[in-house]
Amino acid sequence: MNKNFRIIVPEIKGRIRIDKYLTNLIENASRTKVQKSINLGNVIVNGNLVKSNYIVKPFDEIEVELPVPEKQEILPENIPLDIVYEDQYLLVVNKPAGMVTHPAYKNYSGTLVNALLYYSQQKNDKLSDLNGFERAGIVHRLDKETSGLLVVAKDEITHRKLSELFFHHNIKREYQGIVWGKLHQKKGLIETKLARDKRDRKKIAVVRNESEEGKLAITEYEVLEEYDFLSLIKFTLKTGRTHQIRVHLSSIGHPIFGDETYGGRKPHYITMTNALKNKINNLLKILPRQALHAKLLGFVHPHFGKEMIFETELPDDMKTLLNEIKRN
Repeated sequence: MNKNFRIIVPEIKGRIRIDKYLTNLIENASRTKVQKSINLGNVIVNGNLVKSNYIVKPFDEIEVELPVPEKQEILPENIPLDIVYEDQYLLVVNKPAGMVTHPAYKNYSGTLVNALLYYSQQKNDKLSDLNGFERAGIVHRLDKETSGLLVVAKDEITHRKLSELFFHHNIKREYQGIVWGKLHQKKGLIETKLARDKRDRKKIAVVRNESEEGKLAITEYEVLEEYDFLSLIKFTLKTGRTHQIRVHLSSIGHPIFGDETYGGRKPHYITMTNALKNKINNLLKILPRQALHAKLLGFVHPHFGKEMIFETELPDDMKTLLNEIKRN
């Protein structure tokens, strides 16, 4: 099965080959797949066939036909789960870093969904299929390398009510993260519009132009601790956009430590020496992911009417990182 795309290139800066441009722009597209499509004549620019080394120009009109992989069967898998709370309507899970929430291209195994399907099967229990079997009742998601709390619905009514709470921002969500540098304001609010990055569809970007479309994103923050070149910060989400905290902190020059996508694996606000370089490399080895944890989740139970607050400790890798920073 193939999928067709029509792309109008915006006013881009710099030179970029079309195979790299399309790989960055189209989700789940590998460079090999794009190059194969180009060689087969399935990529046309301004009505003409091109080669993989064609340099994309502003306002080029690109037509692309790419093969789309068939959906794979999602199977229950015996993967340990950290269940923080459970009743007949829902459960709250503490997801570890490195676990994908929902199955998707190249990730049909080892996900939170696979684990939940096995868990419910062993208990002869059920999970909501409101958004499809492959969602396993998960009401919201966390990035693969972000750890922390998620709520899962067992039936459609519970799922709908929880989704309404998220839609109306009546969910309390607090994260803790370690960022580069020291913020001038120790408390504040970051409010922007967010949209897919025009140059890389796998990323999210702050919308700088008021005339462009985007979704409102609001992040409240408070500095908890400061170190030589890093800070521990509490984040409270007022909206829940994809990569919201990561993009917001990167946009103000304080990316989440270890965040490869948004600049968090490069030193910020420090003068490098060999000793400091070795120290930072050691810290990045301790935590080879973004230092972000969904620490607190609160909501009114959709059936009991009682406010529920769940909180977890920071995961071991973030604790180890903080201890190493303090020790030095």
